[in-house]
Amino acid sequence: MGFKGRKKGKYQGVKKFIKKMKEIQKEAKAVLEKAQEEMKKYTDRKRAKVDNYKVEDLVMLSTKDLKYQMVSRRTKKLMKRFVSPYKVKKIVLSNVVELELPSTVKIYLVVNISRIYKYVEQVEEQKKKRLAPVIIKEKKEWEVERILNK
Repeated sequence: MGFKGRKKGKYQGVKKFIKKMKEIQKEAKAVLEKAQEEMKKYTDRKRAKVDNYKVEDLVMLSTKDLKYQMVSRRTKKLMKRFVSPYKVKKIVLSNVVELELPSTVKIYLVVNISRIYKYVEQVEEQKKKRLAPVIIKEKKEWEVERILNK
């Protein structure tokens, strides 16, 4: 009655098992890489190209985060979607910038680029011209051409 230890030598069954597992692992890795490439392709389709902002660029700021500061506006649909051009003070990350905001705007100075877009100045022909006042009896008044809606 004694105990026999392990056999000394190489087992053929183990070698086959290891070889089979390596092949399966190789196949799984190839399939996962292909799936990853397909996912990346479809995800990148939805992603917009990122504008490269520089320091001193003028940008328009979204009013999405300024709702509570614009309480004086009665309706949401009449509120501006983007407000005045502000300068980019510093680029924190590729998708985050720091703006030079006035003290009246009470939000954090660092914003994501999804909340801003580049400011494009109007062409001279597009600029709105302010009409000169009509002077009647020494008072400045503006002439009304017609009333559109009563």
